Amino acid sequence: MTGSRILVAGVGNVFLGDDGFGVAVAGRLAEDPPASATVADFGIRGVHLAYELMNGYDVLVLVDAVARGEAPGTVSVLEPDLAAIEPAVDLDGHGMNPDSVLASCVGFGVPLRRALVVGCEPADCSYRWGLTEPVAESVDAAAAVVRELVTELASPDTILGTS
Repeated sequence: MTGSRILVAGVGNVFLGDDGFGVAVAGRLAEDPPASATVADFGIRGVHLAYELMNGYDVLVLVDAVARGEAPGTVSVLEPDLAAIEPAVDLDGHGMNPDSVLASCVGFGVPLRRALVVGCEPADCSYRWGLTEPVAESVDAAAAVVRELVTELASPDTILGTS
């Protein structure tokens, strides 16, 4: 690796069915973590994710359930425009979703160069334990996508979005 720092953060609430997708992917990646990234399960601890990002990562790869109107289990990669995020400086420990984590990082001047979201279309995010079948079947595919991204992101040119 060329000195870039990449954080892969699985987020979500395991008590809300498919919302626990990011946690499941982080668990899978933790079994054999990519050498060029830090992998962590942040679950619903958005404040902890914001604080961790203050440690100087170049790239955040966020893994989460993302409703986009696709078939349940569809894995997609999104890139939020960090320059378009309105800065926030108030941390509400009870409402730190991924959007508010990024807004807090922008507000506090955290030097995050790039963020990517590996999302999976949920089928059921009601109060229940466990992923639905189509989402559970997508965990390995999402882990493979994350590994590919980390390999590509290990290049400084890729991190800056110039390749």
